[in-house]
Amino acid sequence: LNFMGEKRPVLKYFVFVSSFLSRKCTVWKLFGLCMLFVLGSLLWVQMTCSGDMSQTVGYGHLPHQPCPAERQSSPAEDPSWGPHKMALIVPFRERFEELLIFVPYMHAFLNKKKIRHKIFIVNQLDHFRFNRASLINVGFMESGNDTDYIAMHDVDLLPQNEDLDYGFPNEGPFHVASPELHPLYHYKTYVGGILLLTKKHYQLCNGMSNRFWGWGREDDEFFRRLKTADLKLFRPSGITTGTKTFRHIHDPGWRKRDQKRIAAQKQEQFKVDPEGGLTNLRYKVESRQEVTISGAPCTVINTFLECDVSLTPWCQSS
Repeated sequence: LNFMGEKRPVLKYFVFVSSFLSRKCTVWKLFGLCMLFVLGSLLWVQMTCSGDMSQTVGYGHLPHQPCPAERQSSPAEDPSWGPHKMALIVPFRERFEELLIFVPYMHAFLNKKKIRHKIFIVNQLDHFRFNRASLINVGFMESGNDTDYIAMHDVDLLPQNEDLDYGFPNEGPFHVASPELHPLYHYKTYVGGILLLTKKHYQLCNGMSNRFWGWGREDDEFFRRLKTADLKLFRPSGITTGTKTFRHIHDPGWRKRDQKRIAAQKQEQFKVDPEGGLTNLRYKVESRQEVTISGAPCTVINTFLECDVSLTPWCQSS
């Protein structure tokens, strides 16, 4: 019903109902009126499901709502989803525009592939420089016992090819955003962007080093950890979309990366951290919030990281 441009049909409807009710009430008339309301309700549901309401109602475009027949069965009801469940860990700070795109997109993408998952947004609240590796460590520690593998996933990288494998990486770490497919980084030892590991394998590496404050280098150090743990790295095969396999939604002009190298950081960034990782991670969870973004659920873990300035003085901006 278009209340702005089609007043006559609406008026006729109300005149009809008023006339109908003004007559002597009988059981048959009440039955007929009930049937009228039922048919009207079914018509409303059908139009809402199909998306026709955006054309009929004069309130602009409404988001498409799936009809009951379209809705997929839940993982708990359908054994074809498999026994494994992924903890998708997103290190995060202040990139809300990207988050609003990322969460519903990835939830739909993984559901279509029947990947049981839970999305964790690890939000850094402290005033230290951004520490991607430590936030991934926090996500691992806080992901619970109902997940058995993790995806270390950048918030600005969206898979565009449904043939990409996000399944359980039983044989070893699986680098989804391989150098041949990533839109920006193409060196052979690159393991950033999107990397899948079983929780057992991540623990075997002692997680990631906590020494990397600011942007970059933590992935290169983690590549060495994989080698030290004698874990074979796997990458996608048979993907023909090349560097168009992912959509990179980061705007460098709007959000510049923190690439400063402070104090001894320039020399230290290339060294292996043999002891640091999960075992010396220091943090405090300020709160956990269950959030839904455009129908997609995620858990936001608001986190304060701690820094020993005697060991890594470059955790501070100056």
